[in-house]
Amino acid sequence: MSNFSENSFWSKIGKTVATAGREVIEKALWLYYAAQRPETPVWVKTAIFGALSYFIMPIDAIPDFLPGGYVDDLGVLTAALGTAAAYINNDVKHKATVKLRTWFG
Repeated sequence: MSNFSENSFWSKIGKTVATAGREVIEKALWLYYAAQRPETPVWVKTAIFGALSYFIMPIDAIPDFLPGGYVDDLGVLTAALGTAAAYINNDVKHKATVKLRTWFG
């Protein structure tokens, strides 16, 4: 299912929380938690893990260290959100909100 790894995901989140911003991190968390749901079909998980793999890749279309460097990541995450929307329920959003509060208050 792509080059996604949970350790790489949490490492990237931890390193980029301040620079990526709340919106990018929130979308990544929504996708991550939606993928954890047993009800989420494999084809949706494949799209999610593809988007999250792009997010954690050290090299992408716009390097993350440049101003606006997360625009491409946000675009990929948003596209995956369209695919996964039916599986992003209130529980998924709540888990993401709880996690976001630890970083953004």
